[in-house]
Amino acid sequence: MNLASLDLNLVVALRALLEERNVTKAGQRIGLSQPAMSAALARLRRHFDDDLLSRAGGRYELTALGLALLDRTVTACDLLERVFASQADFDPAREEHEFTLIASDYAVAVYGAELARTIHAEAPGIRLRFRQVRTENIDHAGELLSTVDGLLMPHGIIRGFPTVDLYRDSWVYLVADGNPEVGEQLTLGDLARLPWVTYQRTYDAPAARQLGLLGIEPRVEVSVDSFQLMPQLVAGTRRVALVQRRLAERLAGFVPVRVVEPPYDAVPLQEALWWHPVHTHDAAHIWLRETAARVGEAVDAERPAISGPPV
Repeated sequence: MNLASLDLNLVVALRALLEERNVTKAGQRIGLSQPAMSAALARLRRHFDDDLLSRAGGRYELTALGLALLDRTVTACDLLERVFASQADFDPAREEHEFTLIASDYAVAVYGAELARTIHAEAPGIRLRFRQVRTENIDHAGELLSTVDGLLMPHGIIRGFPTVDLYRDSWVYLVADGNPEVGEQLTLGDLARLPWVTYQRTYDAPAARQLGLLGIEPRVEVSVDSFQLMPQLVAGTRRVALVQRRLAERLAGFVPVRVVEPPYDAVPLQEALWWHPVHTHDAAHIWLRETAARVGEAVDAERPAISGPPV
């Protein structure tokens, strides 16, 4: 396919048609008359050798190819917008700009809040938007990264994209205060026997996969998409939860649970900022990455020191 032979305006028309499923509404959305939109649909049908939209009673439905093209077209439009929004120069003290980052609530609490404070102090016109990471996002990381400025995620879950390391963390376990089944130290037998609270899917994180190598299959009783809710789901129960040490430190004193060290040498956590290659040479994004790395170094210098007191 020779891109030079294509009218890229058809990509915009294709997205509008696939999302609106109506020629008139699609035209109104992108500022084209109904005859012009009908002509664009005819060109698209010739190009793909497919109807894309087929009439079903009084409305239109997408063909199988139309459904397949829907997500791809959204991704293509987002990438094109980001390509043409790229800047050669960027002055953070004077620019108006918004960055969108995908992150877990843990990453926002431990790192994102400090990043937001730094940007607030140094770049008053810059807005920072955090969106919650979802398990289905990770299965399509390329599509996800094409629509945002970055993803805060530890190493070991996604790969194949540019990244900058931010800070390190380690893992600890939470158990309820007064849980008679757990002493001062956890055992591998405890982890195999007791019910668990987990974050989304247990098999995503390297720390969770490490348990499988030790012959432990967590008996998941509760799964939640918030790390900060996990202590509350442990309190007053027999459950255990694997959480990041820095987050456990910030939750100290709020929930009647205690921190217990892993009964094995847990793999460390290296948090990083991942981005799509389309951003690599954009001046605004270069500034974001440099700022993110600088804040990460500051966070990394704050070494949490939890050795088992109640939190």
